[in-house]
Amino acid sequence: MEQFPPLVARAQAVARRAGFPLTREQAGPGRPSACLPGVGRFLAVLAAGCAGGRIGELGTGAGIGAGWVASAMPADCVLITVELDESLASAARELLAADSRIEVITGDAFRVIPRRGPFDLLFADSGVRDPADFAALVGLLRIGGRIVMDDVTPEHVLPSDSPLRSDDIKRRFFSSEPGLIWTEVVLPDLANSLLVGTRTK
Repeated sequence: MEQFPPLVARAQAVARRAGFPLTREQAGPGRPSACLPGVGRFLAVLAAGCAGGRIGELGTGAGIGAGWVASAMPADCVLITVELDESLASAARELLAADSRIEVITGDAFRVIPRRGPFDLLFADSGVRDPADFAALVGLLRIGGRIVMDDVTPEHVLPSDSPLRSDDIKRRFFSSEPGLIWTEVVLPDLANSLLVGTRTK
């Protein structure tokens, strides 16, 4: 049985009580879902290296991604996480209240996050759909800072006639941004992947 940090396990319980989907399959098309374990572990690896840093999350959900980050980030690191849904933000705020390094904000992440940078790590988990918005997020990173987007389907899983094979909006964002070096990371389930980029200029 897969082991999770205690805070992540509590966040998963919060998600279940709130009816917040734990997987993309449970969510269905166009609906947000929780941070997958493979994504969470990857975020934890990055967060662990953010000594004295600032981490931002766009889309708190029930607090699972924040739980992974908070469980790994150094004691002198801060996490600002923003959720549009008031009931989810309230549940996450209650869950994370004991950790003074974490601030859960209810609101539009694209209005809140720009005032709180620069960031060493951004987890953009709120459905970015505009190239200008993505470029603005990259601009909020320190040089050497990283941005992560999940909910990507690996090419080998896509049907042969899928339009995502030739034009996936998230891959396009990363490949079109001149200030990023990036790659795609396929998760252990082989059915999901994430994109990670490091700001170079």
